[in-house]
Amino acid sequence: MEARGIEVSRGGVSVLRGVSLSLCSGRVVGLLGPTGAGKTTLFEVLVGNVFPDVGGVYLDGVDVVRYPMWRRVRLGVGYVPQVPSVLPDLSVRDNLVSFERLVGGDVRGAGYWSELVGLSAKLGVRVGSLSGGERRLLEIARSLVARPRVLVCDEPFSGIDPVVAIRVSGLLRGLARDGMAVLLSDHHAKVAFGVCEEVGVILDGVIWRWGTPRDVALDGVVRERYLGGVLDGVSGGGGGDG
Repeated sequence: MEARGIEVSRGGVSVLRGVSLSLCSGRVVGLLGPTGAGKTTLFEVLVGNVFPDVGGVYLDGVDVVRYPMWRRVRLGVGYVPQVPSVLPDLSVRDNLVSFERLVGGDVRGAGYWSELVGLSAKLGVRVGSLSGGERRLLEIARSLVARPRVLVCDEPFSGIDPVVAIRVSGLLRGLARDGMAVLLSDHHAKVAFGVCEEVGVILDGVIWRWGTPRDVALDGVVRERYLGGVLDGVSGGGGGDG
């Protein structure tokens, strides 16, 4: 997937200004930045929730920028949104089965997907009774039902404890090893830097810096405006489990 020259304005204010990025299979990359920098808006452009004023979104060279989300899902774009999106009154099994029927995706069954993310013991449990981390794992599992080639994760580590964060990190890296392109954003910069091979930092609607976690962490403007001393001692990405 590739985004080229994305521009979005709201109420006369520029949210994204000429943003471009490229995602390749087999890699976990991160887009980080302070609140309001434009991360979620860019993710919504990539998955079809927002149509930009200017720019294109390409899958295998085809511009899909005007395709709605459902059509992009069927072309291989998965999305784990920042806000809770599972159905709390249904069980884990019924959430997975419902989405499977909706998207016409992989028919391996709820048991397969729940086992993949470590929720096989929770299949019959009502989602509203799950912990925040378990709900996040379910959201990831649900996104995988459609067998995406690209997975866009907005704040996948939000509201989860460190143990589940390790599981999510390992899961995302495993998906990349299997050939998926994974893009994530998160306010837990240290965790994100640990799982990503490349990182971009967006400031005021523009990608200020893109590179290895170490290169980005050493950028003076990034440290001043976003990281501070959070990542002192960072030596690289894609290392341990976060």
